[in-house]
Amino acid sequence: MTVRVNGKVVTPTGVVRQGCVEVRGDRITAVAEYPSVRDGHWVVPGFVDIHTHGGGGHTFTTGDADSARAAAAFHLGHGTTSLLASLVSAPFELMRSATTAFAPLVNEGVLAGIHFEGPYLSAARCGAQNPQFLRDPSTDELTELIKLGDGAVRMVTIAPERAGALAAIELLTGHGVVAAVGHTDATYEQTRAAIAAGASVGTHVFNGMRPVHHREPGPVVALLSTPNVICELVADGVHLHDGTLTFATSTAGPERCALITDAMAAAGMPDGEYELGGQAVTVADGVARLAGDGAIAGSTLTMDAALRHAVAAGIPVPDAVRMVSTTPALAIGLGDQVGALQPGLRADLVVLDNDLNVVRVMRGGTWVQ
Repeated sequence: MTVRVNGKVVTPTGVVRQGCVEVRGDRITAVAEYPSVRDGHWVVPGFVDIHTHGGGGHTFTTGDADSARAAAAFHLGHGTTSLLASLVSAPFELMRSATTAFAPLVNEGVLAGIHFEGPYLSAARCGAQNPQFLRDPSTDELTELIKLGDGAVRMVTIAPERAGALAAIELLTGHGVVAAVGHTDATYEQTRAAIAAGASVGTHVFNGMRPVHHREPGPVVALLSTPNVICELVADGVHLHDGTLTFATSTAGPERCALITDAMAAAGMPDGEYELGGQAVTVADGVARLAGDGAIAGSTLTMDAALRHAVAAGIPVPDAVRMVSTTPALAIGLGDQVGALQPGLRADLVVLDNDLNVVRVMRGGTWVQ
């Protein structure tokens, strides 16, 4: 049976104002202009979140499969049809058990992969990462995780100035795992060395990084200025000033800027007390901070809210859609499967009203209940 979804269709090349997406089975079979179609809701690709720690009261950070399944379902309701389960810095035993628990969910398609944000990070730029777990990169640990996951480990964030970082980046990329630069006090030159070794993503650029200085541009300038690096940005008005968000987007272009949520369990939940990586978190007015030192502790963002915030900041709708779908899919090597409305790709799409609120979500050709 062919399903047709009509409206203002956002494609990789622009907006078809009176368009139709045809779906058969779990695939998109056609995207075309239909002049008789009413210019109605927006039809956009399913969102791809490559950095999220949980949501809906559930977390990925403990390595619990049931919690991971519930967190993924929460974000699916907000239009995220593909996401990585991001863990925070933890003992190796937890990294190993989480990989074992999440690999079946990756095979099932509930998760697009596992992202280890740490523990190979800078103590000086650890943010809400638990400092007691930070350590130098270990190729032995990474080799075991890659083997254990059997394709489930998709991305690892590393501070390039730590001992052994370049060898770890080369190992990861050699096994098809994305190496990201983040939570780092690296110099511009150290960041460029990591990119030369194969790093291709900047983890929530600006946040958890040495700030820009005119005589030491640091990681931010190195990441934004390198053509093969995709830069994560948290568009919640808390992590970044809107001027910084639009500056980064105009500098690197929407094809190299990926909006992420960096969400933790409190996304979609009331203000109150939560936990992240063994540390107490207080959420007030929707902003998550460590109870101890007030450091930003992830977010309560969803991808549909990130899209709305980016558009309100002045980013055109087609560019913002690219930043929540196509660009992040390309960042983690899934651009040939998801992230765009074009024939042959999986039929993941989101129908949005004119205020960019979610109306319906389709994943793999099936409407989400």
